[in-house]
Amino acid sequence: MDRNSISNQLIKNNIKPSYARIKIMEYLIQQKNHPNVDEIYTELVKDIPTLSKTTVYNTLNLFNEAGLIKVITIEENEARFDADTSEHGHFKCENCNKIYDFFVKLEGIEISGLENFKIRQKDIFFKGICAKCINYINNN
Repeated sequence: MDRNSISNQLIKNNIKPSYARIKIMEYLIQQKNHPNVDEIYTELVKDIPTLSKTTVYNTLNLFNEAGLIKVITIEENEARFDADTSEHGHFKCENCNKIYDFFVKLEGIEISGLENFKIRQKDIFFKGICAKCINYINNN
């Protein structure tokens, strides 16, 4: 997605397309590693010296409220961000800490005990050892 498309998407969601907001969304779209606030800030402050962590936090909160991104909380003390809002799950390797996306069809999951509840978010998280780490462990 180019900057004009990002700008139009922000405007469509009643978000002023400031330079910092466009760069933050652009970064999230380009990065598939589900960055946290510190990673986003550290990378973007190189190009935007006036950027603050507060701006990053506020922008991510605004994007999340507009449904433009997902907040991923696999570990209790760390929020990560994903520009892919399609239906998918996440797998975190406990060895290399990499987070992988995988397809999951949530519609087919049978749930009981939540009658008369309103579900606002569905998240599927798995933890384990990724294939690359298993291969490395088995060969060393």
